[in-house]
Amino acid sequence: MKHLAKYFIIALIAFPLSAKAQQTEEMQYRRSSIYSLLINHTDQKFSKEIADVFKKMPVPDKYNDHDLSVKVVSTDRKVREDELGREFLETNNVASRLVARWFNRNILTGECDTELIKERGLYNASEFDKELAGRSARGKAMLEDAGEELIGNTFVLVNDIRYVDKAKTSRGFGAFMRIAGSLAAAYTGQDIYDDIGNLAGTMTETLKGFKVKIDTHLYQLVWDEATAMDFYANYYSDNGRDSLKRDAFEKNRSKFCLKYIGSQQNNGNVTSFMGVNLDMPEQMIRKACQRALDENVVLLQRKFEAFKIKTPLTSTTPLRAAIGLKEGITAESVFEVLEAVMDENDRVTYKRVGIIKPVPNLIWDNRYMATEEGAYGADFQYTTFKKVRGRDFYPGMLIREIK
Repeated sequence: MKHLAKYFIIALIAFPLSAKAQQTEEMQYRRSSIYSLLINHTDQKFSKEIADVFKKMPVPDKYNDHDLSVKVVSTDRKVREDELGREFLETNNVASRLVARWFNRNILTGECDTELIKERGLYNASEFDKELAGRSARGKAMLEDAGEELIGNTFVLVNDIRYVDKAKTSRGFGAFMRIAGSLAAAYTGQDIYDDIGNLAGTMTETLKGFKVKIDTHLYQLVWDEATAMDFYANYYSDNGRDSLKRDAFEKNRSKFCLKYIGSQQNNGNVTSFMGVNLDMPEQMIRKACQRALDENVVLLQRKFEAFKIKTPLTSTTPLRAAIGLKEGITAESVFEVLEAVMDENDRVTYKRVGIIKPVPNLIWDNRYMATEEGAYGADFQYTTFKKVRGRDFYPGMLIREIK
């Protein structure tokens, strides 16, 4: 029976959970979780517009959404890029709030549950509850497994977005385009070049005048053995009648903490505004912010191992995965293929079983508004890979980029 239970958990992690999932090639698998917030400088031009589009930007789709109620922190203070974010996280005890969300903690009664852990960990609900209720060694191992791979992989992205006024530069280049058109018209005697120059100049001034600078600061929730034991022993209440544990959690929120991982800056220089509706300036702001932030997330993944994503293979003939340019895939990218296995302590680990690379001309362009700009590969829905080495793979095996 024990071996059957192990197989069942691994099967949940590795395979689609429903017929619908199979049809759409969307698979359930364990993901890291993110709370993403914006530092909004109200003294900056376009601050309101940037805040409005940020609220509409979803958490990167290869992560669980672990957002809290506050998404935008506004200020007119002159501070360093990382100072206000760090101050907000500490003053508001954000780490304790992230933990409370993991356990669906009721702020009035202190009652907690493990429903979110079961859902994101893909545990069999009845078996999980049975083992926890019996306080068995297996139940303890399941909690440790959840803590290590789920709660401990909770991240905070503090995004400092500032508008950079490129209008002066753009007007200069727009004037150059107009002059070039006039010279061409004078040289050829064809007025059409004048029209082309004027049109190009106007488009340049309109589309190239918007640019954002984004500093993204990455933090990780500290959930080690000592923190977990303290929480379960002193603050976790499953009946809502333990006022001592409820009050103890409120008094000791500062005991939970976030550790700073690193930062990434993006100046948004490579954003193309093809496909943007000129009658909808919000699209331009959203595209500039979304593209720059997605690039920051990719670069942070490459710099910090703990922040890397894992993505399931959706098919093996051919090899495919729902990942693409938004996640930074290039023709030179290399991925390891991982198989979920259960160790002797009933905890899930991942074993490398092969290496794959993307097929150069079959990389999905899943960047924001790639379809609207008519980008090559925007309609692929997945990236196709080729095997470099390894044994036979099956759908649901996870892939992770390696250097």
